[in-house]
Amino acid sequence: MSLPTPPPTAPRPPRLTFVTTPLLIALIYNAISLLTLPFSGDTINETVLQVEKTLGAPMTPMTPELVTTVLWVSFFITSALVLLLYFTRRALLEGRSWGRVSSIVIAVLSLLLFPFGTVLGIFMLIGAFDKDVQAYANK
Repeated sequence: MSLPTPPPTAPRPPRLTFVTTPLLIALIYNAISLLTLPFSGDTINETVLQVEKTLGAPMTPMTPELVTTVLWVSFFITSALVLLLYFTRRALLEGRSWGRVSSIVIAVLSLLLFPFGTVLGIFMLIGAFDKDVQAYANK
């Protein structure tokens, strides 16, 4: 028996890379952030002390249990973001419409991360609203 061959796929539009490349950059950045997260425990209290000096208001350092909780919550949020970026990029490369919609949401949210996120968000929006990309991601 021979395996069924998958149907031929349409060629990828050139501006699809306007969307997939920023998604890949964000994926790599967040994956590195996730890997460095276990080493950030000491910097949390240092940041609290810097905020205390800046505001001039007394702030108590975080207990070790609270630091652990903050790190775990950060771990789960960053893991979810890495998975969202991965599956969005994969869906977009496969031409699925939900991948395009998800990339538009990610692009709009990344506009708030000035200056690099803003630039990447603009490129993603240009690519996501390209007519060839819209037609490609209409599955």
